[in-house]
Amino acid sequence: MHTQRSFLIGLIGSGIGPSLSPALHEREADELGLRYLYRRWDLDELDRPAEEIGELLRIARTAGYDGLNITHPCKQLVIEHLDELSTDAAALGAVNTVVFRDGKAVGHNTDWSGFARSFSRGLPGAPLDRVVLLGAGGAGAAVGYALLNLGVGVLQILDIDRQRAENLAGSLRELFGAERVTAGGMDECGGALDWADGLVHATPVGMAAHPGCPVPAELLRPQLWVADVVYRPLRTELVNAAAERGCRVLHGGGMAVFQAVEAFQLFTGVEPDAERMLEHFEVLVEQGGPHVADG
Repeated sequence: MHTQRSFLIGLIGSGIGPSLSPALHEREADELGLRYLYRRWDLDELDRPAEEIGELLRIARTAGYDGLNITHPCKQLVIEHLDELSTDAAALGAVNTVVFRDGKAVGHNTDWSGFARSFSRGLPGAPLDRVVLLGAGGAGAAVGYALLNLGVGVLQILDIDRQRAENLAGSLRELFGAERVTAGGMDECGGALDWADGLVHATPVGMAAHPGCPVPAELLRPQLWVADVVYRPLRTELVNAAAERGCRVLHGGGMAVFQAVEAFQLFTGVEPDAERMLEHFEVLVEQGGPHVADG
């Protein structure tokens, strides 16, 4: 039993008022007999610019916090204020989890591993010879890193900003080899999907505030598996269109939950029940609850 153990955790980011991360973490801690308080540090409400992340980190350490989740727009800015980085956080150049331990602030990235775990659970045995990734922003970087770690043979990154796709491809080539990553613009999507085993979507299209489908439905073949990083709604237009055309599909809820699962373990040293957290998440989403922050 862990009834005497207590943890103080925070989430720092902009516009995080509706985040369900506190509910997910605190509910699981209750189940495990841990005292666990998860507080939001919303930059908008605090009237602090993202550039003050270093000062906020100092305040949290002084106040006795055990760790922080970090979300937009601080995932890169926080790095220079940390004592150490995990191998993955250093490779990605982004941190979403900071653990205070033994006098040090250590940065981790659970976004990529959250996607990898969700993918392995939700699309077991999916072919990985050729995969198309739509979106080269922060989510795209984490997903691209995860896909190549999962064993994708050739990853083609497409973005509306071709240079951004090239930049991400260049970073991933340095880590995984030049022959495994290509880049291009969104106008190449049709041709790319002709030869792909799978499609991963990592842009805002399909979110409640950005409705739509990122690719024409007629490009979705039954042989193609489709994974969406968007999780509000869980059943995006892309997921629905792909399912209707006979594709194996994966919604974005798993990534959102599994990054929280791994952050919880890093904060507490206790392994949470991932299936229980998934069930809690889906109930909250079905009830119309707010989204889980990508911290």
